[in-house]
Amino acid sequence: MSNIQNLQKHQRVRVGIVGAGANSRAKHIPGFQSIDGVEVVGVANRSRDSGRHIADEFGIKRVYDSWHELVQSPEIDAVCIGTWPYMHCPITLSALENGKHVLTEARMAMDASEARAMLQTSRQNPQLVAQVVPSPFTLKVDRTIQDTIGSGYLGAITAIELRATQGSFPEWGGHLQWRHDRSVSGYNILNMGIWYEALMRWVGPATEVFAMTKVTVPQRIGTSGLLGQVTVPDHVDVLCRFAGDAQAHLAFSAVTGLGATGDAWLFGTEGTLHLDTGSMTLYGGRRGEDVLMEIAVATEKKESWRVEEEFINAIRGLEQVRLTTFEDGLAYMEFTEAVTKSAQSRQSIFLPL
Repeated sequence: MSNIQNLQKHQRVRVGIVGAGANSRAKHIPGFQSIDGVEVVGVANRSRDSGRHIADEFGIKRVYDSWHELVQSPEIDAVCIGTWPYMHCPITLSALENGKHVLTEARMAMDASEARAMLQTSRQNPQLVAQVVPSPFTLKVDRTIQDTIGSGYLGAITAIELRATQGSFPEWGGHLQWRHDRSVSGYNILNMGIWYEALMRWVGPATEVFAMTKVTVPQRIGTSGLLGQVTVPDHVDVLCRFAGDAQAHLAFSAVTGLGATGDAWLFGTEGTLHLDTGSMTLYGGRRGEDVLMEIAVATEKKESWRVEEEFINAIRGLEQVRLTTFEDGLAYMEFTEAVTKSAQSRQSIFLPL
């Protein structure tokens, strides 16, 4: 390692946390605090009391009264956004305009227009790192799937099947959460964006979308104790087309009781890949073979959660952001918006928007 790289590796980075939700507490704050030269110096949460609780729990010295105060603070170099989706865009834009690097939680934005504004502002500030927390489910197998497809194992991809469901019966009278409310979730539905991001890693973005959605449980109990309206679908079927004319069926549901919870199939002219998404075990078979056999995933190809390290390394100039760029985030926000627009219009929507 050169002297310059050694200095970069130990460059001090001061991080501020906006929205210390479950993922921030479980992953981001401990992840940043484990990196040499990185200090989580401040937090702004939904209330000062909740912010103080987080600060005491993790030894953070400063509690800000608002996210505006945090992103404008000269004590902050980088902002990690852990709020609900409706705040991702305004906080990102303000942070970038105030010279802060940005890591925003997944479900990049409410819709494609917000994601596009975030990408445009990041491009206007190329000296700043802008990153979306990546979909973590398939990190173990992504490189193996990519390499297998790249080797010609499948031939030309003809069809894709993806089912990502919860195996649950409808929850009548359950609590109304932010994931059920379009006013804070936007076009994001269930775990659809997370799985579409994984698909993009394997086969690229979709070019055409046709979707049907439904809300099986129309009301849930809100924080006030009164019934509130559910405005985000709990069951989705998507037909879409990918580059090379591969046709795909994607299913997402929270109301398919006792059903299989998920798997992914890639069918080609010469071979087939099957991913058991529960165990993340990969199987394959080629023309002339009778059964699918497990495909070993080499240790050196297994990736794991390292978004905090990647973000800090990008700030220090030691690597480029790979998972997940704002360009990737815009692509999956365009897909999620296309799903809703197709379901509403009962027409195909072509991508990019």
